[in-house]
Amino acid sequence: MRQAASEGRGPVRYGPLAPESGLPVPESLAGVLAAAAGRAPAEPSGGGPVLREAACGYWWRRGLHTHAEDVLAAPGAQPLLFALLAAHEGDVLMPRPCPAWWTPHARLLGRPAYHVPTPAECGGVPDPYALLETVRRVRAEGGRPAVLLLSVADDPTATVAPPELVREACEAAVAEGLHLISDETWRDTLHRPGDTVLLSPAEMCPEDVTVLTDLSGALAPAAWPCAVARFPPAADSPARRARALDVLTALGAHVAAPVAHAAAHALDEPADVAAHAAAGAALHARVASAVHRAVLASGAIARPPQAGRHLYADLGPLRAGLAARGVSDSMDLEDHLSGRLGFAVPGGHRFGDELGALRVRFDTGPLIGATLEERAAALRSAEPLELPHVAEALRAFAAVLEELR
Repeated sequence: MRQAASEGRGPVRYGPLAPESGLPVPESLAGVLAAAAGRAPAEPSGGGPVLREAACGYWWRRGLHTHAEDVLAAPGAQPLLFALLAAHEGDVLMPRPCPAWWTPHARLLGRPAYHVPTPAECGGVPDPYALLETVRRVRAEGGRPAVLLLSVADDPTATVAPPELVREACEAAVAEGLHLISDETWRDTLHRPGDTVLLSPAEMCPEDVTVLTDLSGALAPAAWPCAVARFPPAADSPARRARALDVLTALGAHVAAPVAHAAAHALDEPADVAAHAAAGAALHARVASAVHRAVLASGAIARPPQAGRHLYADLGPLRAGLAARGVSDSMDLEDHLSGRLGFAVPGGHRFGDELGALRVRFDTGPLIGATLEERAAALRSAEPLELPHVAEALRAFAAVLEELR
């Protein structure tokens, strides 16, 4: 695994899974899937009209006017991003760090992928000046920068980019002729939705942004793969959508019909599904805050988590204690912490960070319970951190970090 994980030792790196909720499925959503299980007709490539119309409603409620002919659906974000990138010619730019699965897709297409540093306050969106410098350098070396990937609510950093940064980065990208693909999978997992302003790049540059949303972020379990993309109302969008649809068709990337019906129901956001998503986000927010406190207490560094089910930590200040345990880079750190904690702790090299940086992503899912019953109890509890199994998991987590001091 270590060899496969190291950037540059193979065409595609191993990528850890996105943080999963681990929570039970709302009864109405499970019921829709069960009722559709006997349906024989296959869902068409790109998604049927019911699914695409539901996606339209989802985006209209978020201020993005969308029509069914602007939407594509696929069985998960990975094949959908692959199709979106394939619809564009040229090199791909993305922030550093970035989701672990972005870079391999560019590599599978034979496209150069360039990582652009992010500002100190957040991840997911590149520093505008660093972006301009990277574009200049790539062109000077004969490259053709064409696409910028970004995520305003970010995996791995769990931060939300401030609107002014989103505006500056988008304006810089568009001025350089880049098309933007905005991964907004985590936009519905804000930890403090009343206090956090999330601005989609598609609101800033409506003609130049394709939005990607994986329902596993907040609305449906990862075991029911479905993701949707919204193409902008631009003159060349129909051609790009057609090319992406061709790729999905060639891959046989159809959303399973029962999953499509359940996904459409989730995208309609009935009261119980919306309440379940909000409760899940609140639960993971409380656990992430506890993890953040434990990280800071150990002497390590982490930005306060604002979205998602994870925390990105820099254990550089603990380098001496880690070196005494034979840990000198993020691959060693991943192995050490995964072994000590008993669950996967992917190192920063998975997300495009330099190998020598002692950074990791902590996922909150394993801390809310080892069984579905324990996780359901945490979801129902008014004080989930006081449940014995959650409190013990957090105590053990803090103890592992404390021993590194």
